[in-house]
Amino acid sequence: MDLGLKNKISIITGGSDGIGKAAAISLSNEGAKVAIIGRNQKKLDDAVNEIISTTSGEVIGISADVSNENDVKEMVNSVVNKWGGIDILINNAGTSSATSLENITDEQIKIDFGIKVYGAIYCARNSLEYLKKSGSGVIINTTTPGGKASGPSGQPTSLSRAAGISLTKSWAGELANYNIRVNTICVGLLKSGQHRSRWETANKENPEYTIENHWEKLGQNVPLGNRVGEAHEAGDVICFLASNKASYVTGTAINVDGGTSPVI
Repeated sequence: MDLGLKNKISIITGGSDGIGKAAAISLSNEGAKVAIIGRNQKKLDDAVNEIISTTSGEVIGISADVSNENDVKEMVNSVVNKWGGIDILINNAGTSSATSLENITDEQIKIDFGIKVYGAIYCARNSLEYLKKSGSGVIINTTTPGGKASGPSGQPTSLSRAAGISLTKSWAGELANYNIRVNTICVGLLKSGQHRSRWETANKENPEYTIENHWEKLGQNVPLGNRVGEAHEAGDVICFLASNKASYVTGTAINVDGGTSPVI
């Protein structure tokens, strides 16, 4: 299926691994030009090489801290100077941070909101001029089902992701006159670098505990197949939402979580 993404110019924050890299592969496979953003240039370069070897597409990696608006401005200018505009912005940067009210620190809140909320605002604000010019601009925010229904000790992530869902709905209404669509995917349990790091720690204590054991244990409470999702299963949804095939979809939050969320 041709999704109509050929030569569309896209920015993906948190693009060197996990969902971001998976979305980059999906978009590049459809002919989009892709700029992946992260803080580690070596990881970005490795990801760029992997994506290009898989898709033969036009892909670049730009080092930037999305919680710093000056970095974001320079990143946006770099993309525009190279390709002439921006059609798609995917705000995907962020990690999972969860603790209790008693234990949460101001620094944890500051870091989490800096990346996930301020970062999304900075990227959207500085890309907006070009998204308007696109005529069919798209913003996609990565959030979580916890942003809809917070569980115990889920802050600060549940808090910042709730803000991301709120921003999605607000922006969708504000930007509809420019034919800019804004949606969010609420991502559940997926295979990621964070979970692999936790397995590595457990594996050092018990060498018989394999990565397969780890995925099986994590996936026990997932209704759909009792399995942990693959990054491409979120990346492909992002690609669809960015495409003309989703031209009447805006202001919505789509769960990509194997059915674990208690709410729609």
